[in-house]
Amino acid sequence: MKLTTKFLGISLANPLVLASGILGTTGASLAAAVKAGAGAATSKSVWLRRHDGHSNPTVLNLGGGNLLNAVGLPHGGIEEARVEFENFRKLSSAPLFASIAASNFEEFGETAAAVAELKPDLMELNISCPNVESEFGRPFACSIRDTKKVVKIVKKKCGAIPLAVKLSPNVENIAEIARAAETAGADAITAVNTVGPGMVIDIETAEPILLNRVGGLSGPAIRPLAVRAVWEIFEAVKIPIIGTGGVANGRDAIEMMEAGASLVGIGSAAKDGLEIFGKIKKEIEKWCESRGIENISELTGKAHRS
Repeated sequence: MKLTTKFLGISLANPLVLASGILGTTGASLAAAVKAGAGAATSKSVWLRRHDGHSNPTVLNLGGGNLLNAVGLPHGGIEEARVEFENFRKLSSAPLFASIAASNFEEFGETAAAVAELKPDLMELNISCPNVESEFGRPFACSIRDTKKVVKIVKKKCGAIPLAVKLSPNVENIAEIARAAETAGADAITAVNTVGPGMVIDIETAEPILLNRVGGLSGPAIRPLAVRAVWEIFEAVKIPIIGTGGVANGRDAIEMMEAGASLVGIGSAAKDGLEIFGKIKKEIEKWCESRGIENISELTGKAHRS
């Protein structure tokens, strides 16, 4: 059974990718995910300059693998990224995907140009984080016009580096927004970011538990929403999809691929240990072998052919 795959010309040992999020803050942690079984690793979102994010408490464990997070995309800036990307490459030869964040159109272009110099294998444009709305307003991924504009700006700065655009599930027209990103030059879509923002209140103090008050929901609770989004995007565009959102086992990953994903992002499920990658990989392999599936690429979009 062949788990190796190619995505936009990038060779991966398997279709599992460490998603940008609570892990992957250092080159060593990115490499550790690959060593544990990920086919590629995505960095925490890189900012051009230092961005402190939100104050603690920022993450709430809701149980069942679900999290409410208002970390706020903290990052030390482009020089920190340079150091950690170099550290990763000393430890691993696997593909490195670089997530980027910014507060406005111009800054996204500047950040993309700076990150392109670090030569990641793929750049992931994060225009969909729901827990920084209070800082920067509505995410660009909620607007067809804004999505087109920012993708055009960033694509010009990427050079030969493929560009994936990370979309939000918090819209009614995600397929139209994905199509807009494709039209503007995106090479791939990442779907989806966290859902929300949501809130949890401490009933004893009658106050929201997160200091930011609201945060993005991730974990198994959002998987059906992510699967539906991937399904709709697959029907709308010709570019490939990285499906992410609530994947916690092999069956979840297979479902995401059958909905239309070529790669599968793992985020919240890795919070309790990176061995989840090896576990999911073995479960996919066993399931495919029992059904006579010889190549993992056979799964992508299978539900649309049924």
